[in-house]
Amino acid sequence: MISNKISNLWFKLSDKIRFIIVGCCNFVVSYIIYSLIVYFGGESLYQISLGLSWLITSVISFTTQRLFVFPVKGNLFKQYLKCCVTWFFSYLINAFLLEIFVKYFSWNVYIAQILANSSAAVFTYIMFKIFAFKNKTECV
Repeated sequence: MISNKISNLWFKLSDKIRFIIVGCCNFVVSYIIYSLIVYFGGESLYQISLGLSWLITSVISFTTQRLFVFPVKGNLFKQYLKCCVTWFFSYLINAFLLEIFVKYFSWNVYIAQILANSSAAVFTYIMFKIFAFKNKTECV
């Protein structure tokens, strides 16, 4: 009964709000992985750290986005492939911005990743909404 009430309240929130909340949680996990790799591997490995953190957290992100933000029915594998396409382009945006922030603005790799990821998140939300999880069916 309590879980139904929580679920009903949760899905009454806008998908933008749900995306921000879930995305922040996913970002924290990704950022911890990124930061640990940079810390132990060296700051020169920031692009490799970015790639590894995105690979590692893709399954977590797909699962949480599908369950808590865009609850859809349908082919799980097809949806995951669409998410991978979205993440590929989102990753390119993130990597490009990260490179500019670090190489041309001489920003710290930790701060640069926060800003680059935040920018890529806007693209990811739009693509999840109109492409990866397009046929949204509320499962409340």
